[in-house]
Amino acid sequence: MVKPMRVFVTGATGYIGSAVVRELLDTGHTVVGLARSDESAAKLRALGAEAHRGDTGDPDSLRQGAADADGALHLAFNHDFSDFAGSLQADLRAVEAIGAALEGSGRPFVMTTHNNGAAAEDVMMSLAQRGVRTSIIELCPSVHGEGDTGFVPRLIGIARAKGFSAYVENGLNRWPAVHRLDAARLYRLALEQAPAGSRLDGAEGEGVSFREIADVIGRRLNLPVVGIPRGEAEAHFGFLGKLAALDLPRSNAAARELLGWQPMQPGLLAELAQPHYFAD
Repeated sequence: MVKPMRVFVTGATGYIGSAVVRELLDTGHTVVGLARSDESAAKLRALGAEAHRGDTGDPDSLRQGAADADGALHLAFNHDFSDFAGSLQADLRAVEAIGAALEGSGRPFVMTTHNNGAAAEDVMMSLAQRGVRTSIIELCPSVHGEGDTGFVPRLIGIARAKGFSAYVENGLNRWPAVHRLDAARLYRLALEQAPAGSRLDGAEGEGVSFREIADVIGRRLNLPVVGIPRGEAEAHFGFLGKLAALDLPRSNAAARELLGWQPMQPGLLAELAQPHYFAD
């Protein structure tokens, strides 16, 4: 039986973070969430968590929050695609601050990796050699569920605006996905069990073809489904143009073998049958 922990969580009021907080509380842990505003603090208390006032840009508040906890989950990230390099640098500083508070303690520290975030991952691997039970979780282009404001809702919005649902070339490129509640359970299991230096893929399977996603969107919106040339992808999808054409197969074997993690929630295509994705 896992001993209950006091867990410091950044990004605790976000789409994924709030599900992680609920998962931790429901399994007997105490959660202390980073809150940069009175509104965030109130949301945390409403969930049943404690609030630690601070900001991911304030290393002292991060160090203090981690120092007073039995473990830490770092989920906060500024998804500013106009200055992604700046977001990665801010994330690196946050990882360094939390890691400094946990160094030599044997306590767990779980973070989410981000595209091109190699520096922060290097710090995590270094911490694994300095007495921190670090693990890195990579999520998917689609973390689906109620409240989703990510890539799939944007694809739905683009289809509405353009009058058709598109895929690139033959649409057989795979997009991995995971339900937010399955992702939340993975974070909790990593916190409780993952060996130091673990890398875990939070994907429900290899992936769903982009053509299948486009088909469901077209069917639900009663719009035609059309394949477009790769050269037109960026003009059609905007900043999602390159991602829409990528084949991104994934494997959750490490999470299954190390943690016994088994996705249990509806897959992406089944989730798209729910009305919340297409509510006006």
